[in-house]
Order: sequence, then C-alpha cells, then structure tokens
Amino acid sequence: MTLRLYNTLSGQLDELTPSDGEELRMYACGPTVYDYGHIGNFRTFLQIDVLRRFLKLKGMRLKHVMNITDVDDKIIRNAAAQGVPIGEYTPKFEKAFLDDLESLQIEQPEVMARATEHIPEMVELVERLEAAGAAYRTGEGTDDGSWYFRLKAFPEYGKLSKKDLEGITDGARVDVDEYEKDSARDFALWKAVKPGETSWETKIGRGRPGWHLECSAMSMKYLGESFDLHAGGEDLMFPHHENEIAQSESVTRKPLARHWMHVRFLLVDGRKMSKSEGNFYTLRDLLLKGYKASAIRLALISVPYRHQLNFTFEGLTEATNAIDRLRTFVGRLKKASLAAGTTDSLQVAAEKAEAGYFAALENDLNTAEARAPIFDLVRMVNSALDAGTVLEGDRERVLQVLDEFDAVFAVIADRDAEPTKAAIEWAQSSGLGDKIAPELLAGAGLTDAEVDALIAERNMARKQRNFKRSDEIRDELAAKGIVIEDSREGVRWKRK
Repeated sequence: MTLRLYNTLSGQLDELTPSDGEELRMYACGPTVYDYGHIGNFRTFLQIDVLRRFLKLKGMRLKHVMNITDVDDKIIRNAAAQGVPIGEYTPKFEKAFLDDLESLQIEQPEVMARATEHIPEMVELVERLEAAGAAYRTGEGTDDGSWYFRLKAFPEYGKLSKKDLEGITDGARVDVDEYEKDSARDFALWKAVKPGETSWETKIGRGRPGWHLECSAMSMKYLGESFDLHAGGEDLMFPHHENEIAQSESVTRKPLARHWMHVRFLLVDGRKMSKSEGNFYTLRDLLLKGYKASAIRLALISVPYRHQLNFTFEGLTEATNAIDRLRTFVGRLKKASLAAGTTDSLQVAAEKAEAGYFAALENDLNTAEARAPIFDLVRMVNSALDAGTVLEGDRERVLQVLDEFDAVFAVIADRDAEPTKAAIEWAQSSGLGDKIAPELLAGAGLTDAEVDALIAERNMARKQRNFKRSDEIRDELAAKGIVIEDSREGVRWKRK
C-alpha cells in the first residue's frame, strides 16, 4: 500500500516515499508565538498530524521537524507594547501552543526548533548566499547593516506558487515579514539593529534574522540540504515557501524538498475568519463554550486538507454526536457477553471496512471517505448485537478496525475532561471567567475514572436496594453533564 499525496510543486498526485527507503524526513512550519493559536492554525497542524499518524500506522519511520518562530515583527511589536523583552513575552504563548496540541491529541514532532536558538546557522547561510552572489548588504553610503536576497539571482523564483513574476523590479526591496501577496521584491535576510529591538552581535553585523531565513536554516540543519516533504498552510506558499526555496537552493543547487503539501484556508460560516467579523475563535474559546476537544479535532479534519473547510457550530455539533455514537458503540461491544467463534458476514464486513478506510487515506488523505466505511461497520454490528449474532472473534476483529481508525482520527478514547478543566482554570486565572459557559462550572469536567467510580457506587446501591442513593448519583452525574443508560449489557454513559 502506498500513499499518493498532492504535490504543490509538481501539480499532481505523487507517491510519498522516503528518499533513502527507510525514514521519511519532513518539515512543517510551526507557530509564530505572538498570541494564542486560532482554529485556522490548528486545522493545518491537525491535517499534518493526520498525515503523520497515518504514515506511522503504515509502519514508516519519521523525522518530523517543526519550527517555533520566537522572533519576528509581530513579536517585537507586541513585546514592546507590553514593555518586556521578547524572551519574557514568547514563553507564555509557546506553552499555550503546546498545551493546545495536547488537548487536540496532536503528536509533537521529533524535533521542535526555536528560531532564537539557531542564530549561528542563519548567519552562516547569509554568508553562503553572499558567496553565491545571491545576498547583498545595503549600500555603503547609507549602510544600515541589513542583508537582502537578490531575487534576480534565482531565475526559478515562482516555481512553487506558479505565479507570473515577470515584473520583478531589480533592486526593489521589502524588509517586513508580511507584505503584499503578489509582490516579488528582494526580501530581508538579516535586519540591522533598531533602537529597543532584540538583536545579536554576529559576523554579518548586529541585528536579527528575517522570518524566511529561519526556516531554511533550521530545516537544512536537521534534515539535510534536500529532504522528502515540506508542509504548511496555503497562506505560506507565497512568499514564505517561495523564499525558502530561493535562499536554500541558491547555495545548495539541490531541491529543498521533493514534495510540498499545503492545507487550504478555513472559513467560519462562509466568511474569512477575522476579529472584525466577530467570528474569530481560538481553541480555548470553543472549550469555554462547552465543546469537546475531540469534537473540535474531528470537525477540523472531517474535510480533506485540499478542500476548503466551512467551520460552523452545526458541524461541531454533528462531530460531537458522531463521537458519542462511536464511544457508545465501543463501550457496548466491549461489555457484551459473547460466545466463542466468528460470524462470516461480520468478518467480511470488517475486512471491507478496513480496506475502504485504508484506500481512502492512501488517496490523498481523504478523511471524509475514510469515515464512511467505519460508520457503516458500526451500524451493521450494532444491529447484529441487537439480534444476538455477534461472537467473540467478531468483537476482536471489529475492535482491531476501530483501533486502526483511532490511530489516525484519535477521537474514540475519551480524553475530553482534562482540556476542559485546563481551559476553565486558564480563564479564571486570566480574569476571563465571564467567557465560561455556566453549565461547565457545574461539572468542571469529571474524568473517566471519576465517572466510573460513581457508576460503580450506583450499581452497588441498586443491588442493596438503596434507590434513594442510586437516584442521587444519577442526578449528580446529570448535573455534571453525564448521561447514563441502563441496558442489557450493563450501564452505558456518555457526556452531553
């Protein structure tokens, strides 16, 4: 089985394989830690997590590198506004990002590289670019110490984004990290020191790196001058990724990455997400509204990465219900008392669901199509449980298929209580208690173990015919968002 993934560089579906036949080397652009991450950011990180998890499920070894941009224009501007150095400003937001990754069950990469810890590598790259005739310092008479990449030195500029850049003006420069998306100008590699800014004393002068330089230096340090896959959001394709290619390949004369993966933008209720539109959401915003981290994860990966996702609260509710169905089914199947043996029809159904699931993900990570055979299998086995025709061997096989599903989707195992508790504690400590949905404060998120302990106590009370205590426990759980159902297989529970 092979994974065919759309390659932005070639413009077609290409087989994704490690160039050395052993370990896939991939670089994914990480966060700029100037604020809390929003759901558009996390859609990209989640889709890369789907790729990572699926490759591991298929038995592939990975070396995945992600950068943490902890110095750039936004960080410097925001830190200055608060009157603190960037070294005090960024750790809070880096920790928040890592906490959010954990909440969404996003696996951390093998290497997480901070920009500020790789200044020597960046300086060396500027020196190599100067030697190659692709970098220059601003003129002697007005020399401010800044270094720029000479776009005319790289004739292939634009090959990733497929932009027509015939109108490049020789010598026109831009020194900000964000600029007009259709503008192709010589861009800053190293920015000379300005009053009050964080800076480093180096062989190329005192200053600090430009954003584009950071990723080239760090990706090549950990993955070599040419690696297998570079991934990120579609908003980074131009100019950031185009600039990475130019400054890296100008010195190596090798493809920076053989394969490029870009995740589409996210819309909210059909509009671009922005604070001015009132539709801007961080993960914490949604948790404090009472939505589960698992439901947010499923909603953000339910549409394949190359399709634009229209995020809606109706879609989030549908994801919540889908996860409840899966968890209720798994609980029922595990608790069922079954005879030994297997049933041919269920074994065939499990095989078909597994094959359909793998085929969908192997075809450009089609997460929407991958879900369908799994839910078809759940419906069939639920009916068979009602009819009493499921045997022990069927249970083992079906649970195996569901384990393969959850190895990538990571939504069946219930880990929702801790992110909710953490979000509540964060809001209370940050003076944002008014953002917390009232029903959350009632329960503050019971853990699975706490729910199981209360249900065990309720079961014992019922056996002892202490129905007053049994009802008290049921009411207590209901007040904390836990619904319990008595069935032939025993007590089932789920979160509202």
